[in-house]
Amino acid sequence: MVCLGNICRSPLAEGILKEHCKKKNLNWVIESAGTAGYHVGSAPHNQSQKVALQHQIDISEQRCRKFVKEDMDRFDLIFAMDHQNYIDIKQLSEEKWDTNKVKLILNEVHSIKNKDVPDPWNGTDKDFLYTFQLLEIACESIMNNYCAFE
Repeated sequence: MVCLGNICRSPLAEGILKEHCKKKNLNWVIESAGTAGYHVGSAPHNQSQKVALQHQIDISEQRCRKFVKEDMDRFDLIFAMDHQNYIDIKQLSEEKWDTNKVKLILNEVHSIKNKDVPDPWNGTDKDFLYTFQLLEIACESIMNNYCAFE
């Protein structure tokens, strides 16, 4: 799960997908990262933590990190929150780039194609809730799309 700062969207996506995996006893490795190193070592945004807790998901132990090209080797799939993140992942991956591994997260939802997850940074509680709801739909689709392979 990758967004710009790894403080709002991608920590939510990580927490949501981990919760789905926990419920299905799946042993998937799920992490999040940012394409910029603005918040390395920081906990997720307070409003991201708040909206997650409202849905019984605790993301408070997560720590922001920057995406590195070695992530292309470590993970089978990498989900970008928006088009710019996708481009940045490609640039950061350098020679390790694999177009088959990187996807826009909302493309997992059949009714939503080529759309960005809006960045709620500096937004209201309503903005963070909307982002959470989009990521919940995307993570449910990921479970439906890839659980058959487990």
